[in-house]
Amino acid sequence: MQRIKPRTLSGFMELLPDKQAQMDAVLDVLRDTYELYGFTGIDTPAIESAEVLLAKGGGETEKQIYRFTKGDSDLALRFDLTVPLAKYVAMNYGQLAFPFRRYQIGKVYRGERAQRGRFREFYQADIDVIGDGALDIANEAEMPAVICEAFRRLGLERFCIRMNNRKVLNGLFEYLGVKDRAAAVMTAVDKLEKIGPEKVSGVLTELGMTAEKAGELLDILSSPDPMGTLEALSGKCPALDEGVAELKAVTALLPGLGVPDGKWRVDLTIARGLDYYTGTVYETQLLDYPEVGSVCSGGRYDDLAGYYTDKKLPGVGISIGVTRLFYILQEQGLLNDAVPTAPCDALVIPLGDDMDYAVRCAAALRSAGVRTQVYTEKKKTKAKFAYADKLGVPYAAVAGGDEAANGTVGLKDLRAGTQVTVSPAEAARIIKESLNTPVTPVKEK
Repeated sequence: MQRIKPRTLSGFMELLPDKQAQMDAVLDVLRDTYELYGFTGIDTPAIESAEVLLAKGGGETEKQIYRFTKGDSDLALRFDLTVPLAKYVAMNYGQLAFPFRRYQIGKVYRGERAQRGRFREFYQADIDVIGDGALDIANEAEMPAVICEAFRRLGLERFCIRMNNRKVLNGLFEYLGVKDRAAAVMTAVDKLEKIGPEKVSGVLTELGMTAEKAGELLDILSSPDPMGTLEALSGKCPALDEGVAELKAVTALLPGLGVPDGKWRVDLTIARGLDYYTGTVYETQLLDYPEVGSVCSGGRYDDLAGYYTDKKLPGVGISIGVTRLFYILQEQGLLNDAVPTAPCDALVIPLGDDMDYAVRCAAALRSAGVRTQVYTEKKKTKAKFAYADKLGVPYAAVAGGDEAANGTVGLKDLRAGTQVTVSPAEAARIIKESLNTPVTPVKEK
């Protein structure tokens, strides 16, 4: 038989058990945070009709999508969780309560070039609020609060949420006379951080802007006092005034929502490449790793479900790129080794051939809420303890003839090397108290 060399495709992450436990800890924090804010979890298929996924896509999305046929079906892997949400809400409109607040954590797929910190298969952790006919702007202010709480619980402190409003940008383009080329100008602005103002200025002049107008736009976007600069343009364009008013309304609510001043700022260069955004947009940057770009982004959209229904279902949401975030944390050695990575809290080690008492002890520990495994293989005692050490199991519960006769276990703390003889119930209490201290997935500085 010919051997096939085992390999994982480029752009796909595969973790060893200890790292997977740390990834799961990150996902658990995000899930708990989203539920704290009243979001309910849903799931959608990884494979959809290509027609459904590409209804609002096109352009770069169509180039990156994994698309294939099965029989007569034109299928595609989901490239984000927002477009499937729009379909989900349109299909289930009559069964949902609005505003509909959902979270979803799942893998998405993009056939882009794999590179450092960017993957072809990756987890996204999304929240969205969908309104029926209208959606109050207060929901746009809540998004930064959720981001702050999630990052705080993860143990991340040095980050900044940068916010803008697409109506501000569209208003600026109208004011500068390039309304008819707004989409192309928006795309150029979105590349400012990647290619710099000089190259963006060149792109803008290629789009028909004069050098003077391109310079004026770049000066406005890079202003150290963005709100002051926008105030000076008050009355120049109704669309611009509307965007500024929305930006003010959102930022005014942030202190009351518990978002510290140092965790957010208005940044007029934030455009977000996807063309379905219509209002507030967000990008979140880790201050110590600006080169990796945004690890949490999103925004307001008013007509994403319009391709699936005639009902107006506006929404706002954010998405955390969990795989990219985890990659950064792992690469920089920031993952907290104190996060439990063992598959169990106690390994019951039988001494001799009598398995009956060992499994009874394991059942008692499990009924008390202790994650427990029984070592069933017929190996020497030394090998059994070595197995526990390799897995990082904190406790071993020795169950031999003497223990069976007395209804006890020899509970050994494998971290400290100490051992006591106690009942299974007392062993459960000791283990649970010892492991009760919560830890963040990221090391404390």
